[in-house]
Amino acid sequence: MKNVNKPSTSIKNWSKDDQPSEKIMTLGAEALSNAELLAILIRNGNKGKSAVELAMEILQKSKNNLNELGKIDPYELKKIKGIGNIKSVIILAALELGRRRTNTSFLIKPVITSSSDAAEYLKQFMCDLSYEIFAVLLLNRANKIIHFEVISKGGITGTIADPRIIFKHALEKMATSIILSHNHPSGNLKPSKADEEITKKLKLGASYLDITILDHIIISEEGYFSFMDEGIL
Repeated sequence: MKNVNKPSTSIKNWSKDDQPSEKIMTLGAEALSNAELLAILIRNGNKGKSAVELAMEILQKSKNNLNELGKIDPYELKKIKGIGNIKSVIILAALELGRRRTNTSFLIKPVITSSSDAAEYLKQFMCDLSYEIFAVLLLNRANKIIHFEVISKGGITGTIADPRIIFKHALEKMATSIILSHNHPSGNLKPSKADEEITKKLKLGASYLDITILDHIIISEEGYFSFMDEGIL
């Protein structure tokens, strides 16, 4: 007895009105679901699944959260049957373009007037990271950002903030004030004892150079924590 072939799930067999590539042209990108937008990148499925179904599987792998998708490892993508090197690269490239588009609005360096201003700027660089970094914002007398610098990269649990490197960059850029920052990939916003100690150490060191430490901000997916707002700077 011959095997009965499973009906094709190819998007090509769908009504034109339902095909993602047709919908995006007639209704605009905003009319498509996340799965349909991903399907356009994937282009075609495999023998058992359409591109939309593969896209749904990718989204499920990232908990249906685009922020999580932005962090996904390419090797995790390739575990999905039908997603090889080329499709993985296309998806990662599209995610990076989206990230850079968001960051473009910050190319004109803003004036920092509050912790929320600083956090909004910093999260563009830190939110999607699965490892911890320590970075600084260097500001001029008008509190305008003149430079963003990653000081060190660490593992999942911590990183190192070397005062010599921080102050070297501050002096080279003629900064008059600094905002310290690091991220907590775990999501926990509570500062550690080490966070508090390095903040005090840097504040003391900066005072000898006539540089002000304005704040130390911890960034995570849950939001941000400001040492200044909490009165512990």
